[in-house]
Order: sequence, then C-alpha cells, then structure tokens
Amino acid sequence: MCRLLAYVAPRPTSLVEVLGRDDFEDFTGLTTVHGDGWGMAWLDEHGALQHARSASSAQDDPRYRELAEQPLGRAGIVHLRWASPGIPRALENTHPFVDGDLAMAHNGHIAPIERLEQLLTADGCEALQGATDSERYFRYLAQSMRAQGSQDAVNEAVGDAVSTIAADFPAASLNALMLTPTQLFAIHVNSRATPPPALKGLGIAAERLRHTDDEYFGMDFRREDGEIHIISSGIDPEGWTDMPEDSIGLVDLTSGQLTWTKPALH
Repeated sequence: MCRLLAYVAPRPTSLVEVLGRDDFEDFTGLTTVHGDGWGMAWLDEHGALQHARSASSAQDDPRYRELAEQPLGRAGIVHLRWASPGIPRALENTHPFVDGDLAMAHNGHIAPIERLEQLLTADGCEALQGATDSERYFRYLAQSMRAQGSQDAVNEAVGDAVSTIAADFPAASLNALMLTPTQLFAIHVNSRATPPPALKGLGIAAERLRHTDDEYFGMDFRREDGEIHIISSGIDPEGWTDMPEDSIGLVDLTSGQLTWTKPALH
C-alpha cells in the first residue's frame, strides 16, 4: 500500500512547487505509515527518463528533500511505500520500477503473486529484480505496451491489460502511475478492493485527512496554471477533484490534455 503523486507541466517544476510548501510537508508526513521507501521518476530537459529511489523513509532521507526542491522536469511521478505483508523493505522492491523509457508506481496488493507472474513472458520473468506483485504488474503492462505499433494501440493495450488483471484479481487495487516518453497514465481501478486497516497517528490535523479508511484507494486530480496534478494521498488540499471510478486518465505530455478511458471490467 502506498501514496502516489504525478505532475505534468509546461516547464520544469519541483515537487515543492507542485504541492506548495505546507502540502508538501503534509504529504511527506504520511511516511509515519508509508515509510518503507520512496522513489521518483521524471523526464529531464532532454526528455530522457531519470529516477531515484531508496529503501529509507522519505522523512529521514536528505536526498528526498534535495530532489523535491529541484525543478527536475516537466513530468514526473513520486511514490511513498508502505510494504505489503511478507514483502521485504529493500531497494529492489521500491517503486517506481523502471525499464528503458517506462516507469511505474503502484498502490495496492495483487495476490497470489505466483499467479500474477504467470501472465509474464519468459523475457518478462527474466527482467524481474524484486519480490513484489507491483513489479510483476509493471512488467505485464510493459510487455503489453511494447507489442503495439501506434499510440492508440498502446492506449488500448494498457486498458486491456488492466482489464485482464482486474478479472483475475477482482479484489485488488490496480491504482498506478505510468510515465512514458509521450504520456502519463493514471490508473484508478479499485472499486472492488478492500482498504487496509484504519490509519492512525499520521501526524496531520484531522480536518486535513483524506483517503483513509474506506477512501484509502481514492485518487484526485487538478488543473492549475496549465499543469495537471494527480494525487493519492492522506491530505485534503483545496482544488482537487475525485478521479472517475474505475478509469484511466491519459495526459499528453506535449499538449497537457487530460482524457479518460474506461477499461472493461467483468
């Protein structure tokens, strides 16, 4: 279980700029629970994918704050990890997972992992580095996308892959952020998922808490000054709108246009 943040902007921006100082501190404060690692991925000024991750808590890692202050790029994703039971706190299990020009972070748990792994090709299995269901989810999306020849086909392949996993694992949250050279995918598919136990002691004023208990898998978005922000968090800043249930948001990195698709769920 984890917390997610993504942004697409017309110019390089920093995580602190995206959220504002107070909301950035509240987001980081969620490491009271989500403290099993952190990671970021972004497209630099040349459009190349860069990333950083650590198995340390973001709250305690100076590298996290150093990067959060920098305008790293026009598009990026951020992940705060809360490890699923039985999956170790280790660098190879820390999101985002990266393969070539693709990066993904996931919020949820897909079990049993062995059955999820059966969806992978031999190459997909060979590429695995860690023990998480989330990485296997990523590898399956990546292999589905790379088998396509056009952007429309890629978009359809992502929806089909999400539908396949949702059919096999109906109680799983498939919430995820996927960054590609041309698009940001924001997957909000969780309507049949069971939320984790109530979150206590986050160190944030009660009136600012959001997406806890039954709303834990909720995701929000906002448009602000030509930017698109997407968040899965426990804070409740103003100006955010609930993402449509069981939907996939696609943000074009060139135009900044946000569109929605609905995967076929059975």
